[in-house]
Amino acid sequence: MAVSMEDIKKLRALTGAGLADVKKALTEADGNMDRAKEILREKGQAIAAKRSDRETSNGCVLVKVTEDFGAIIALKCETDFVAMNADFVALTQDIINAAVAAKAKSLEEVSALTLANGQTVADAVKERSGVTGEKMELDGYNFIEGANIESYDHMGRHGLCVLVQTNKPASEQGHAITMQVAAMKPIALDEKSVPQSVIDEEYNVAVEKSKQEQIQKAVESALKKAGINPSHVDSPEHMDSNMAKGWITAEDVEKAKQIIATVSEEKKATLNMTMIENIAKGRVNKFFKESCLLNQEFIQDAKMTVSDYLKAADKELTVVDFKRFTLRAE
Repeated sequence: MAVSMEDIKKLRALTGAGLADVKKALTEADGNMDRAKEILREKGQAIAAKRSDRETSNGCVLVKVTEDFGAIIALKCETDFVAMNADFVALTQDIINAAVAAKAKSLEEVSALTLANGQTVADAVKERSGVTGEKMELDGYNFIEGANIESYDHMGRHGLCVLVQTNKPASEQGHAITMQVAAMKPIALDEKSVPQSVIDEEYNVAVEKSKQEQIQKAVESALKKAGINPSHVDSPEHMDSNMAKGWITAEDVEKAKQIIATVSEEKKATLNMTMIENIAKGRVNKFFKESCLLNQEFIQDAKMTVSDYLKAADKELTVVDFKRFTLRAE
């Protein structure tokens, strides 16, 4: 039987499946909406299984807070079209509701929870994946337990969510800090919260960068003394292209190569390591200022840090925990 465009649009809105698949399912089901949904589900599960290695870069991130528990979860999928489907968002909401009600502590616990319709979360996600034919997976489960938790869904778009917990009631300040966390992406509360392995890595990178800068300065100075523009010979590609343009000669290139090699080795052997280490420590301190929440400049007033902002409201007020999850690559 012929199917109407109205039914096609209705089933597509309900399932998020492709237009051609919806039309084919309705035709096969003789216009029966429930049977067509089942056909799409069966076909979709088979397709989704074949796409198990596909990237799920879209989805829905939701956050929920009760008096003593807050959680974030992401239900991820392949396309933005499916992510914005009302049923997909509703399923994510059902999952976060169940997770908060159970005070789940891990993604494994969440997957095993039973929803109001009697399905486990894992089965509900699998069924929804079958309807759309897209790979779906749960990700980004974070929680905070205790009082004084504020939440934030960035611009209400379900792509970036934040939880912030303060040590005492402070709804206004807590909300302001959720936006700080969303915008500034801190990795820790303060210096003491940064893992030593991260500090060591930042320091080692800073030392190497500082060494290379000192060597580069010495090389550039030597090139200028020799009458060669350092920017013309800063890479083999530039050397070749600038010779082709007539900006430098082959003799200049050979001379520059000798200077670069000789001065680099000489400077490397005579680096002032005390100075290098001091520069590196300064870079690590800058890392703390940019990456530790309480040390960051407050986005609403760059003249103060986040810690300053909190203490202006209450000398004892501080943040004790935060969580952040986003679907965006950062």
